[in-house]
Amino acid sequence: MHVDFNTLPEDSRIWVYQSDRKFTDDEITEIDAALADFIKDWSAHGTGLEASFLTKYNRFIILAINQNVQNATGCSIDASVSFIQSLEKKYGVDLLDRMNVTFRLGDYIAYKTLIDFKKMAKEKAVSENTIVFNNLVNTIGEWQDFWEVPAKESWHSRFF
Repeated sequence: MHVDFNTLPEDSRIWVYQSDRKFTDDEITEIDAALADFIKDWSAHGTGLEASFLTKYNRFIILAINQNVQNATGCSIDASVSFIQSLEKKYGVDLLDRMNVTFRLGDYIAYKTLIDFKKMAKEKAVSENTIVFNNLVNTIGEWQDFWEVPAKESWHSRFF
């Protein structure tokens, strides 16, 4: 069951997927429609999930489930991964590789491999104050407080 993202409780489970490129506005319109269709029928053991999604900065897809209503199960998580893989194929993007870093350079959102980000940190091209996207957050509350943070406040701090 698709609900408004803003109505989900802070302890709702989330998954953040980052694209290796920025989506066009037309692609985001298509992706939003596909996400709404997927969420409408998303279920765990035949029980509909109270779920929602956001697309942010034409680069991130955030799926959320209110686990107070129904927990995600292996099958429901597999279904979501399969759906994300279908988006990867359709749009020629990588959404599942967690070994990459997305961060802000001024108003620009950059995407680099972990190796390149480490090199940039060593060369002082980025600093511990660089705003990074911590896609390891697990709940809406964590996402609100710890998703877009200075590198020194995330797992990225080990590179400085």
